[in-house]
Amino acid sequence: MKLGMIGYLGTRLFTSLRGRGVGQDGFGNRYFEEKSAVKGRKVRRWVVYNGEPEASTVPPEWHAWLHYTVDAPISDIGRLPWQKPHLPNRTGTAFAYRPAGHDYKGGRRKRATGDYDAWTPGE
Repeated sequence: MKLGMIGYLGTRLFTSLRGRGVGQDGFGNRYFEEKSAVKGRKVRRWVVYNGEPEASTVPPEWHAWLHYTVDAPISDIGRLPWQKPHLPNRTGTAFAYRPAGHDYKGGRRKRATGDYDAWTPGE
């Protein structure tokens, strides 16, 4: 049995015995906390990922809750019009940011304009 599978089974067992469901985000990740804390320490909080465990899929409102920044998860409904929806890290995917001049965008970029004067110490 692979070590990853053992960890998966251990998390499932711990979650079913000691966990209390708190909520779920738009990516399908589920969030839990301990039913009762051990005296002298904080209640444990954790996430069970939907699919591959990728930390960048945790939205900011749940990240704040996981790290004890807030006591209750921040409602996703109360987003302001200027706030964009959370996107996971796209590095290594077809949706990754590729600036002008990137090899996947033809490898060419605009020529420098020549309006740059390099700084020389002591001048």
